[in-house]
Amino acid sequence: MSHPSLLDDLRWRYATKIFDPAKTIPADTWKTLEESLVLTPSSYGLQPWTFLIVTDPKTKAALRPHAWNQAQVTDCSHFVIFASKTTVSPEFVDKNFARTSEVRGVPAVKLTAYREMILADLVRGARSHVVAEWAARQAYIALGQFMLACAVLRVDACPMEGFVPAEFDKILGLTQRGLTATVCCAAGYRAEADKYATAPKVRFKPENVVEYI
Repeated sequence: MSHPSLLDDLRWRYATKIFDPAKTIPADTWKTLEESLVLTPSSYGLQPWTFLIVTDPKTKAALRPHAWNQAQVTDCSHFVIFASKTTVSPEFVDKNFARTSEVRGVPAVKLTAYREMILADLVRGARSHVVAEWAARQAYIALGQFMLACAVLRVDACPMEGFVPAEFDKILGLTQRGLTATVCCAAGYRAEADKYATAPKVRFKPENVVEYI
């Protein structure tokens, strides 16, 4: 990908207001977008999230009233809910290290010191009291990566914070799983009627937001 191509993709994307409900993301395209979610980097590599992909019309309809009745929820092809962990347990940390040992062929004993560092920070340390906030920030890293992947593949997307997490959690049964809905993103294809598709993108000039020190 060339530099101009990447910038063209970023200029092409916008927060899609009106999706075409008749258009569905092809399976192979979605598979790539799903993998982009899985490949998201995270602090310590812990991946404190679950990505809930809602395609069922009844579930979308149930969620929509708790998202300010925004049509993107029901009209998009795939509605992605970024659910972050509300706690980090030793068992979850061990699950991550078991996967690391499996993938990299590293004996678990060699990871003991790193494991202890994480436990001292997120499980027993001061950050254990705000670990839900820490995990929520990780979810936003995933959101950014997902939106970029969508732009490159020319899939429209709309990030959404306008919803009631407690209601989403209730409908999706997240609380008992130690998760909470943090942010969402509707993905699909823009409708021709969406006037924002051709509206000029408003951004500050580089010299107003970028500083070299």
